[in-house]
Amino acid sequence: MLQVRTADSNDYDHVRAFYYTLIDMMKNAEYKPGWKKDIYPTQEFLMKSIERNELYIGKIDGQIVSCMVVNHEYNDGYKDIAWSIEAKDSELFVIHALGVNPMFSNKGIAKEMVQHVIKIAHEKNIKTIRLDELVGNTPAEKAYTKMGFMYLDTIQMFYEDTGWMNYKLFELIM
Repeated sequence: MLQVRTADSNDYDHVRAFYYTLIDMMKNAEYKPGWKKDIYPTQEFLMKSIERNELYIGKIDGQIVSCMVVNHEYNDGYKDIAWSIEAKDSELFVIHALGVNPMFSNKGIAKEMVQHVIKIAHEKNIKTIRLDELVGNTPAEKAYTKMGFMYLDTIQMFYEDTGWMNYKLFELIM
């Protein structure tokens, strides 16, 4: 059974190792996240996310099998989108760096992680949850749409790990 909780400073080394392992395991995968060690997610991003209580880990039998960051921050490209609902930054969540160990694929882990975000969003009166996905990451797109996320647009955005690439933007209205 997956246990989801906020990461703390004692988890940092394990979280960093999780992402390093995930990046290595995904090198030859059909759908790659485009992440690179220490470029995305950076060590600073992970540390700050832990300090701000924005990094969540999913564990099974004491092993981290998934991680994600949830906050109110987004790429500048989000400003050019006609979102379904207007929301101040404090009224929205953005999911970042949601990763699942491939050895635990197809077990509903990503869905459970997102359901955890939805639960917190309800508790905090968040209006909407937003995210972006590299074009071509079909499994992630299917998973998000099955959970009720609406595809809104595809735009080009710049991230340190990928450079300028096309991303699909999704939104879940609470």
